[in-house]
Amino acid sequence: MPEAGDMAPDFTLPRDGGDTITLSGLRPKPVVVYFYPRDDTSGCTKEALAFTELAGEFEAAGAVVIGISKDSVAKHDKFIAKHGLGVILASDEESDTCERYGAWKEKSMYGKKFMGIERSTFLVDGEGKIARAWPKVKVPGHAEEVLEAVRAL
Repeated sequence: MPEAGDMAPDFTLPRDGGDTITLSGLRPKPVVVYFYPRDDTSGCTKEALAFTELAGEFEAAGAVVIGISKDSVAKHDKFIAKHGLGVILASDEESDTCERYGAWKEKSMYGKKFMGIERSTFLVDGEGKIARAWPKVKVPGHAEEVLEAVRAL
């Protein structure tokens, strides 16, 4: 998992609406990259809504917010429409970006082990370096904490 001071692994991924997004193409803006397990599940919906609620404040601070999961662009588009989301959602169906950020982990539920996305967030500064990393994110209060970190850049 990249840590503060490391160069953020660059990526180009398909995004909601059918376009693509490239991390390095957003410089010199700071970018919040958050990894989440699945569209339209309870925790992931709460996280996306929390970032959406603060979208104007992230924008005022000059930052771009990108949520990444393995869901398809079509699923992202439905998720955005259903909940009125105001953040970019990128699709990492091959999990390459998830792996390079250390978000692709072995998980267990009801005694069964499986591979999946561990909820994690990275703040990438305007030079493309990781300014802060949040592994094993708990949703309540997280978007607010990330916003404070963006403002502190």
